[in-house]
Amino acid sequence: MIAILSDIHGNLPALKASLSVIDELGCERIISLGDVTGYYAEPDKCIDLLLERNAIQLLGNHDEYLVSGSACPRSKLVSELMKHQRKVVTKKQIEYMSSLHSRYDEDETSFVHGGWRNPLDQYLYTVSSDSFPDDKKNFFSGHTHVQILAKFNNKTYCNPGSVGQPRDGDSRAAFAILKDNEISLHRAEYDIDATVNAMKKAGFTEKKLWENLYIGAQIGGRIDKVQVNQ
Repeated sequence: MIAILSDIHGNLPALKASLSVIDELGCERIISLGDVTGYYAEPDKCIDLLLERNAIQLLGNHDEYLVSGSACPRSKLVSELMKHQRKVVTKKQIEYMSSLHSRYDEDETSFVHGGWRNPLDQYLYTVSSDSFPDDKKNFFSGHTHVQILAKFNNKTYCNPGSVGQPRDGDSRAAFAILKDNEISLHRAEYDIDATVNAMKKAGFTEKKLWENLYIGAQIGGRIDKVQVNQ
């Protein structure tokens, strides 16, 4: 039984709550689809916790900003937040993150952070059978922060949703389980106030950075969805 996580984004309370449920379910392995860093205050602790669990970790676009020292091309706010991230992660963690890739294949299943045309930074807001290669049967991606499970004629697609910043109108941390080729979706309640307090302790004062967590939305309040075309 494999737990599929994605988009933890430095939200340690959400990760801990998800792992607690994962342990209760009896998962033997963890695959994280990237963006363990970005947005919230404790990326270093999230990285270490995944390492302790021997998780397979992919590289997300926020992780790439971190290791490359580059800015986010879409958001000045994200670029500013990454300055804090670079202060709290260690050199050893940067070296580890630099070694990661954005795609991982195992048997009949393929895992990416974004999409299969661009594993690092493709947003799949619309999916159909043509969105995926023909050489696999099960497909997992993150990046949109929207939890979804869609079945086509000979392919199954899952976005496990986001652990650290859900954007589908549900504030609970989201993840998926793969067991005997069957996929199930799961959510975990977590202490959002603890995440907010960690941000405040790190020196952040703008409420817009965390108000979205209480409603399961993007920063700014937009709730997203993914369209499935059969």
